Amino acid sequence: MKVIAALILGIAAIVSASFISDGLTDLRTGDRYVTVKGVAEREVTADLALWPIRFVGTGDTLSAAQEKANSSRSAIMAFLKLQAIGDGAVELQRLDVTDTRANPYQDDNSKQKFIISQTLMVRSDDIEKIQQAAQAVSELVDSGVVLSSDYGPSGPTYLFNGLNEIKPEMIAEATASARESASQFAKDANTGLGDLRRANQGVFQILARDQAPGISEQQQPAKTVRVVSTVQYYLR
Repeated sequence: MKVIAALILGIAAIVSASFISDGLTDLRTGDRYVTVKGVAEREVTADLALWPIRFVGTGDTLSAAQEKANSSRSAIMAFLKLQAIGDGAVELQRLDVTDTRANPYQDDNSKQKFIISQTLMVRSDDIEKIQQAAQAVSELVDSGVVLSSDYGPSGPTYLFNGLNEIKPEMIAEATASARESASQFAKDANTGLGDLRRANQGVFQILARDQAPGISEQQQPAKTVRVVSTVQYYLR
C-alpha cells in the first residue's frame, strides 16, 4: 500500500509540474505583444452652411423701431436674392423687442427707446454661394443695416455631415497603418508578428484644414477628418 501511495503521489507531482510549466509558458507568450497606433486622415468639404444674420432696428417709438427693422429685413432679403439665395433658404428664427425704459438700472431722465433685434437663418448646401455672400456682407452695412453678433458667431458655420460614409474606409486605413508599424517592429526585434490581441478604433475628429490661431473648425469649409486607432499584436 505504501508503494502504491508513493507511486500515486509521484505521478501527481509530475502532472502538477507539467501544468505549472505549461502555465508559465503561456504567461510568457501572453506577455509578448506590441502596442501600435495607426493614423488615417482625409480632407473633406463641408456639406451644409448655417448663416445667422442678426440685425437691429431702433426708434423712439415702437412703430419707428418696427419700420427700421422691416426696412433692414427687406434690404437683407434683396441682398440674398442678388447672391442667388432664394427665400426658401431663409427663415426668421429670433425676434426680441426691448424697451430701454423698462430697464431698472436706466436713468429715469433718459429718453425712451425701443430696440428690435431679429435673426434670419440662412441654410444652404451650396457652400461656395454662402462663402461669396458672406464676403460681400459689407454691402448691407453700407446700405444702413445694423448687424449684430450678440448671440453667437457673426459669420457662417460650415458643417460636415458625411462622416458615417467615410468611417469604414478610414478605419481600414488606420488598421492597415497600425499593422504595418507592428510588422516593422517585429522585424526590427527579430521576431514574428502573431494574432491580434486587442484593438481600439479611436475617436474621429473633424479639424480645420488650416489650423491657425483664432480660427475654429466650423469657420472653415475645408476640413480634415482624422482617426487614430490603437492596436495590440502578439509577438511570436
